[in-house]
Amino acid sequence: MITYNLLQLNLLPLHKHKSHMIIKNASFIKSSSNYKQCPEGNLPEYAFIGRSNVGKSSLINMLTQRNKLALTGNTPGKTILINHFLINNDWYLVDLPGYGFAQRGKKQREAFRELITSYVLKREQLTNLFVLVDSRIPPQAIDLEFMEEMGENGVPFSIVFTKVDKLSNLKLNEHITTYKQKLLEVWEELPPIFLASSVKGTGRDEILSYIETINKHIAS
Repeated sequence: MITYNLLQLNLLPLHKHKSHMIIKNASFIKSSSNYKQCPEGNLPEYAFIGRSNVGKSSLINMLTQRNKLALTGNTPGKTILINHFLINNDWYLVDLPGYGFAQRGKKQREAFRELITSYVLKREQLTNLFVLVDSRIPPQAIDLEFMEEMGENGVPFSIVFTKVDKLSNLKLNEHITTYKQKLLEVWEELPPIFLASSVKGTGRDEILSYIETINKHIAS
């Protein structure tokens, strides 16, 4: 059984508070094809990742309230580099490439995996990884295996269920309960879980509050 990172568990009760974080500025800094090219310095980094077409770019734009900060579109797999956005001159929001995009060639998929894995495992500034999951579909092996790999390597992460506005409350609760039961087959404790809708702004306060809580913990 995998035990979740205790530092993050200790912060769990705090992420339910309403956010006081105001995004005063959000600016694109650079794209990197290797974790070694990422910005220098010690600012905390909060990275967002998920399978292609999970709604990652829309979520980033919703969180920052900048409609065009991250690329969006109907074509999956638009993000092919590690993209750093500086938020309030205080922390980085990092947009990582989606994994499991079947239409890419095997060689390109392997290159993406190396890019993602090297950043997640070797980037010391990575403070929390938000793993995005489509709330409408059953647990997928590729997501579960990715989270298990994160747990085995001690990478602190949270789960964000996206597109929750597409389901009724009853269906959503059923899907989330099923997902938690599946996770508990492997995990002793669950990581933080957020529900998000880029259309309705659901989850914005909770996610930003969680980031703010961790930042304050780091600074204290």
